[in-house]
Amino acid sequence: MTYVVTESCVKCKYTDCVDVCPVDCFREGPNMLVIDPDECIDCTLCVAECPVEAIFAEDDVPGDQKDFIALNAELCKVWKPIVERKDAPADADEWKGVKDKRGLIER
Repeated sequence: MTYVVTESCVKCKYTDCVDVCPVDCFREGPNMLVIDPDECIDCTLCVAECPVEAIFAEDDVPGDQKDFIALNAELCKVWKPIVERKDAPADADEWKGVKDKRGLIER
């Protein structure tokens, strides 16, 4: 089982999770992160670090977010690894509680 970044990360892109990942499985896109399922070792460390609760075990991804399993697998192949924490976007806190952000994903 792997972990999956879901919709809550879109436009927030906090990178607290990157700091605790022992295998550098996160990939950075323009306005969100994804997890490379081939690199993830299921350590669970990232889950507690995410301030927007965007990371789930693959088996626990909410039903309306299941497409993010395939999205993480797809985008991790084209986005570059992120191995150090970065500042969140200036407006991240404004997007923190916003729902239905799927259409805002920048590729």
